[in-house]
Amino acid sequence: MAFDYDLFVIGGGSGGVRAARVAAAEGAKVGLAEESRMGGTCVIRGCVPKKLMVFASSYREGFGDARAYGWDVEDGNFHWPKFRGHLQSELDRLEGVYRSLLRSSSVETFDCRARLSDPNTVALADGKTVTAKHILIATGGRPVRPNNLGNAGLGLVSDDLFNLEKLPKSLLIVGGGYIACEFACIMNGLGVEVTQFYRGAQILRGFDDEARGLVAEMMRAKGIDLHLGTNIVQMGRADADHTVANTATGSDAAMGASMQEVQAVRLEDDASNGGPVWVKSTNGRESFYDDVLFATGRIPNSSDMGLEEAGVEIGRRGEIVVDKYSQTKVPSVYAIGDVTNRVNLTPVAIREGMAFVETVFKDNPTAPDHDLIPSAVFTQPELGTVGLTEEEARDIEPVDIYCTSFRPMQSAFAGREDRVLMKLVVSRDTDRVLGCHIVAPQAGEMIQLAGIAVKMGATKQDFDRTVAVHPTMSEELVTMKAPIRSA
Repeated sequence: MAFDYDLFVIGGGSGGVRAARVAAAEGAKVGLAEESRMGGTCVIRGCVPKKLMVFASSYREGFGDARAYGWDVEDGNFHWPKFRGHLQSELDRLEGVYRSLLRSSSVETFDCRARLSDPNTVALADGKTVTAKHILIATGGRPVRPNNLGNAGLGLVSDDLFNLEKLPKSLLIVGGGYIACEFACIMNGLGVEVTQFYRGAQILRGFDDEARGLVAEMMRAKGIDLHLGTNIVQMGRADADHTVANTATGSDAAMGASMQEVQAVRLEDDASNGGPVWVKSTNGRESFYDDVLFATGRIPNSSDMGLEEAGVEIGRRGEIVVDKYSQTKVPSVYAIGDVTNRVNLTPVAIREGMAFVETVFKDNPTAPDHDLIPSAVFTQPELGTVGLTEEEARDIEPVDIYCTSFRPMQSAFAGREDRVLMKLVVSRDTDRVLGCHIVAPQAGEMIQLAGIAVKMGATKQDFDRTVAVHPTMSEELVTMKAPIRSA
């Protein structure tokens, strides 16, 4: 059978675009459909704009630091519309880069939604139908609002923050994961009064306990009103005089509303009433906020794509089930990135896309390597991590813990009480460094380099015989001589 394309990619994010370009370079005829903006979550509504907001928010403390270092400067005022305009221009530029890369790679693009009609056929929303020998699903994920709270549509999700017309004076963030914590620090740095609710005992579940504890401590020290073991039980829109109307609880009939229904509620409500949001929490507190941000999770973008009808298996959370080569149960259909809910990081999606091309178009079966992936949480200070946490490691084998926490030179000189942490988790039997955890400014930059050593199987002795770079924060990674405890 003759197909229109050798490969058709659904999703124009980092993983899908990379796979499309590399496959085209191998001589494949490739098509790609994206229903939103080319570049996907990372470039348009995730990593890139978020990191630019991190940069913007970090200047707030810089004015005081500059004065401590002898500069005659006054505190400045942040101008959101100016930043937002520059941000949108940069995102437009990056989207143009992605389109140019696809065009120069001879990938034919379609700016519309696509869904499967059968294992080799894609129906496009513009009415066209195309066939392909191989289909790659790379549609990523999306943020979700809680489905047990009827008025959740009154709240924002992370996608909305980049398009705010103006910054709220007060913001409640619900959630304790990396997105919630990053935006808590960002908005606090931009001058917003930030309150954060998290239902768990400590933020950043899954990260090293000692590291996440220091992040929480520093967030509070910088003015974020963090409440653990706390959630919303009731919320509603208030009038300008703070008269509460349109309240709802988790028992209302709106429970389980679809994302489209929830969004419609928000749009209708915003058009009729722009007052503050009234919130009652599980600790009995009642407060008003200009906005509420739900950062309570993301789900794979797999709904209404014809996948199950085509025979593709979908998991409990909506993820596309794939084998180690990213192939679904339908031989012609593959999936990579967040839609598979394996390791939801942009560089991982890119690696999975490259491995897919090796497997399918280079006849070199390649499984993406998901072991020892460095990552960073862009809180203030940042958290960089690679390998096992202390808690994970001690459940596997005996370990020694090398850890130090101190006031770094730069901020200590400026009179700030900021603290950083450097931590190594070491196998007692093999001396191999099983995990490295850093809480510090620029921890993301440090963990990228430390990740190379950990990935290579470096031992504590390897770290010890590396000469320190002085004076730096990271020199502590190679100067910790004795464990502070064993586990």
